[in-house]
Amino acid sequence: MDEQQRDEQTRKKHPMARGIVCGIVGTLAVGWLAIHTACSLTGTQVVIRSRGRSSELLLDADAVTKMQQLDAYIEEYYYDEVDIDSLQDGMYSGLVAGLQDRYSVYYNEDDYAQMKVDTTGQYYGIGAGLQQDEESMEVTVTKVYEGSPAESAGLLLDDVILSVDGTEGTSMEVTKLVKLIRGEEGTTVHLEVFRPSTGEQFACDVERRNITLPSVSHNMMEDHIGYIGIESFERETAAQFEEALADLKNQGMQSLIVDLRYNGGGLVDSVVQILDDILPEGLLVYVEDKAGNRQNYTSSNKSELGMPLAVLINKESASASEIFAGAVKDYGYGTLIGTKTFGKGIVQTIFTLGDGDAVKLTTAKYFTPKGNYIHGVGIEPDIELEYEYLNPDGEVYEAQYDNQLQKAISVLKGE
Repeated sequence: MDEQQRDEQTRKKHPMARGIVCGIVGTLAVGWLAIHTACSLTGTQVVIRSRGRSSELLLDADAVTKMQQLDAYIEEYYYDEVDIDSLQDGMYSGLVAGLQDRYSVYYNEDDYAQMKVDTTGQYYGIGAGLQQDEESMEVTVTKVYEGSPAESAGLLLDDVILSVDGTEGTSMEVTKLVKLIRGEEGTTVHLEVFRPSTGEQFACDVERRNITLPSVSHNMMEDHIGYIGIESFERETAAQFEEALADLKNQGMQSLIVDLRYNGGGLVDSVVQILDDILPEGLLVYVEDKAGNRQNYTSSNKSELGMPLAVLINKESASASEIFAGAVKDYGYGTLIGTKTFGKGIVQTIFTLGDGDAVKLTTAKYFTPKGNYIHGVGIEPDIELEYEYLNPDGEVYEAQYDNQLQKAISVLKGE
């Protein structure tokens, strides 16, 4: 877990594979695919009206009486202090959990704020990745983003965060420590830091700024083959992808690898915009709600990749990643390499509530251009190949030992 709830994996595993201490990000990444106003995370207000499903009331007299009885028993007999807000949050969470849908979730105001960071890639902080040792609780820096306040303050990889504004780093879980590091733009956070490489201990005051996390990485490989890795489909991902694509084209790219391994999804508008840069004019994906209403997402004729394409996928490629893979496969526009995807073909929408809380509900199904419903099924690769790191003694990931990536290079070279 880190200051923006991400963890960079730099060892033998593929670098886009992220270890999640609390499982929060992984669940949200797999579970989030937004449409309409939810894409901008502005949310919406719903007018309470008559229930259409039946004449039954959720909060009938018996249900209200039972809630009062439970409250009375807790007040009278529960052995410890009770936080009313927590009880109410649990009540609301339980209501949504009664849907028995793993993707429908109630968020209190704090959880909703964190969820927006995870899906937009933006927050006010210092731009440093953190992780915590489960036994010692020691918090170390795993990433310092270029141009960030953390970089300006001189933080380095493997630095140990001893305290944040006087609170010891080992005194709480890193997710709570993160909340202390974040704050209003322009304010500062005081860090006490230990640098193991030199044995030095020092303090620094780091200014909090608006941080946009990179979700796209790219580089030019051999034989004019471009590589673009997409971690997730966030608000700024399409713009970052287009910048990467333009840079690779300026370097003389003649074919492209798009890496969607470990990409758990994101915003549908983001993946549609990226597909519009790659595929010819036509249908990219469509969604249908419970009433059978259909919405089409299409590409224009403004741009098209116009060169050989390989797409890397695995069982962690889900949701918006499967929209990407499904469209490429249906158009026959590229070669899918790796293992079968996760299989999430349903859509969630965020609705904000009047008090700042929110609820995420599954609202629709989505279908590939050819009408395939992949929920619980996944998308099969054109070339099935289990991941294997070909240098078992290597400590740091190197692309030349990634068998799936090397297979993509071979395919694009026509070998």
